[in-house]
Amino acid sequence: MDKTLQEIDHEYVANTYGRFPVEIVSGKGAIARDEAGKEYIDMGAGIGVTSFGYCDDVWKAAVIDQLGKVQHTSNLYYTEPCALLAQKLCRKTGLKKVFFGNSGAEANECAIKVARKYAAEKKGPDHYTILTLWNSFHGRTLTTLAATGQDHYHELFQPLTPGFHMVHAGDFEEFRKACEELKAAGILMECIQGEGGVCDVPADYIKAVAAYCKEHDIVLMIDEVQTGNGRTGKLYAYMHYGIEPDVVSTAKGIGGGLPLGACLMGEKVQHVLGAGDHGSTFGGNPIACAGAISILDRLDDKFLAEVEAKGAKARAAFTGAEGIEDVSGKGLMFGLKTAKPAGDVVKACIGKGVLCLTAKDRVRLLPPLNIPEEVLMKAVAIIKEACAE
Repeated sequence: MDKTLQEIDHEYVANTYGRFPVEIVSGKGAIARDEAGKEYIDMGAGIGVTSFGYCDDVWKAAVIDQLGKVQHTSNLYYTEPCALLAQKLCRKTGLKKVFFGNSGAEANECAIKVARKYAAEKKGPDHYTILTLWNSFHGRTLTTLAATGQDHYHELFQPLTPGFHMVHAGDFEEFRKACEELKAAGILMECIQGEGGVCDVPADYIKAVAAYCKEHDIVLMIDEVQTGNGRTGKLYAYMHYGIEPDVVSTAKGIGGGLPLGACLMGEKVQHVLGAGDHGSTFGGNPIACAGAISILDRLDDKFLAEVEAKGAKARAAFTGAEGIEDVSGKGLMFGLKTAKPAGDVVKACIGKGVLCLTAKDRVRLLPPLNIPEEVLMKAVAIIKEACAE
C-alpha cells in the first residue's frame, strides 16, 4: 500500500519539527487549502514570511520575470536586482551599505562580525563581547544560539561560541555596568521579542540603550528579522522609537517566500567589511531580490498606516475577551496570553479553519500584511471562540 505524504515525511525528513497534521497544497492571499480542499485563514504567514500572502500576483510576476533572465551568477558579478534592492533599503532607512545572505541567522552573524571587527580596530582586540537580552532569539547557528538569551536552546550544543553576555530588558544599570566591565563591542536586541513570546521591550530602555551606545561608541544592532518589513506598522520596528541603529538585520518578510536575509550597516560601520571579510554563495540571489523589490516598493506610508489600523482593530477585539489575559505586540504582530494552554488553542483553531502559531506560552499571530479586514476579523472571532471554550 502506498504511504501517505505524512508517513514519507516522517521516514525521510529530519525529525526537527513538530508539524501540525495539515498538508498545505495551495493558497491565495491569506487563504490556504489542504489536500482535501479544506480552507484555512492563515494567521501565521509562514512565520511572518509571506508578507502579501500566498501566490501574490505582483511578487509572482517579479519572480517569474527574473527567472526568465538569470537565476544565479554568484557574487563575483553584478546583477540588477541585488544592487537596486540595496539602494532601496538604504534610501528608505538612511543606512549606507547592505550585505545579503539567506536567512535571519546569517544576517545576525554578519552583524556580529561587523561589531567585533569595528571594536577591535577602534578600541583593541579585548573589546569583543556582544551583549544581548534574556528571552531573545537570534538564530540557530552555534554563534547566533550563543547570542540567544534562552538557556534551553543552549543545553545540547555546548560549547557555544564565547563572547556573549545576556542582560535583562528594562534594567539599564545592568546594561551600563556590563558595557564597562566586559568592554562591550556592541549590543544586539529585538524591539519586540518574537520567539520569546511577543514581548515588548520597554521604549524608555530602548532609547536609553541607543543613547548610551552613541555616546560610548558601542555598536547598536537591532534584530528586525521578525519585526521588520512592515510587520509592526512601521517599515522597521526601531522606527517607533526615534533611534538610529548602526546595524539592522532582517529576513523573513523581505523575501516574500524565498530565502533572503540582509544586514544593513550605518555610516559608522559602513566600511568595516572589506573584500574577503565575509561572503555568501547565494546571498543577493537575483530571483529572491527581484521578489523583495516587489515587496519593498509597496510598503509605503499609506500601506503601513493600514497595517497599523487593522492591527489596532484586531487588538481591541482581543483585549478583555473571555479566555485572553493579555495582548502584546504592535501592528499585525500579536501575542495572546490565554487562559488555556496556547497549544490547545492552536489545535482548536485548526479544527475551525484558522492557522495560528505559538511563542512560549502565547498564541502568536503574524497574518499577511495585506489581509483584508473582513478576513482578519473573521479569524479574530474564531480565535476568540477557541480561547473561550
